Formats: sequence, C-alpha cells, structure tokens
Amino acid sequence: MAAVALVLFGVFLALDGGVRIAVQRRRTGESGVRRPVGFFHWCARLASALGGLAAGVAAPVAELSGLDPLPGLDQPALRTAGAVLAAVSIAAVFACQLAMGASWRTTVDPGERPALVTTGPFRLVRNPIYTGLTAMTTGLALAVPNIVAAAGLAAMVIGNELQVRRIEEPYLDRIHHAAWRQYAARTGRFLPGLGRLRGHGSDTAPHGPSL
Repeated sequence: MAAVALVLFGVFLALDGGVRIAVQRRRTGESGVRRPVGFFHWCARLASALGGLAAGVAAPVAELSGLDPLPGLDQPALRTAGAVLAAVSIAAVFACQLAMGASWRTTVDPGERPALVTTGPFRLVRNPIYTGLTAMTTGLALAVPNIVAAAGLAAMVIGNELQVRRIEEPYLDRIHHAAWRQYAARTGRFLPGLGRLRGHGSDTAPHGPSL
C-alpha cells in the first residue's frame, strides 16, 4: 500500500500545484498563488505542508525501507479504506477549490478583497478544503500506518487549525464584516453544524466562535 500512497499523493500534488493553478490562470489571467505574510502565517503553512509530505511521501518511503507499522493498525481492510478515503478526499479538495472560482487563492493576501463564497460545498461547511486535506492525510495515515504518518497527520491538523482560526477567518471577518458573521453563524467550521459563530451574525463586533 506504500506505493499506492505515493501515487495518490503525487496525484494530489499535480492537481493542487499544477492543474488548479492552470485553471485559475485561464479563468482570471493570474495564478492565484500568494505568499504567506508574517512569521506566524509561515509557521501555519509550513506545518500543513510538512504534514502532507510526511504522510504522503516520508511514511511510504519509511515503510518500503522497513519501518514497522503501528500496533493494531496493520490491517488490510484499514489500509484499503485509508487509500479509498485519501482518493475521495483528493477529488473533494480539487472540487472545492474549483467551487471558489475567482476567489481561490493559495492563501490570504491582506491587500485583496475576494468575494465571499457561500455556495456549493461552502453551504455545508465554511472550510471544506481544509476538511478535505485533513481527511486525505487521515486516509494516507491509515493506508501506511506508521509513526511518521501519525506525526504527519498531527502536523496537518495543527497547521489547518492555525490557518483557519488565526489567519483566514479573522481575515474574512475583517473584509466582509456582517456578511461573514451571518454566514459563520449558520455554517459549521469544518463539519456541518459544528463550530458555528455564537450569537447569530450581526453588524456589531464579532462574537466569539464556538469550539
């Protein structure tokens, strides 16, 4: 299953780093690629990137090199389910990126004001791309269940949480104000119904997000 995990992650890189950028350039005339701004932003992005590489590359290579799987997780059914979950999640991430249309960016740019997307998969959750990335990494960790993949999954979760809670959602609140608060009040953060903004969106100062 290590070879399958490597292939799946290669497909993800091709879609995320190649096809999606090409589509954006054809649609809008520019790539959508943005650099993180500030130390904290770089740390969040680095954690997610290293998490993906650990689960999608380092863990399969380690297994091929003889690293033992974690006890209790080396089950053919779990490995197969993990590979299927990773494949479905990769497709879902790409579909969610396409659903953002011209608003898609690799990360936020404080100087830009893209439109707030609340349709398609964004009607169900506010951050479906990050949900998909976490699910993809979980699938890879099940397909190749060793300590390297587990560390990669932890890094991905930490990076995504930081990116969403400390960077992207404050940015959206700042540029869209009441529209974002009303959207966040009715829509879960990563899963439907969970992590909605407390107190119903309003035109006043933002309420604290629920956990």
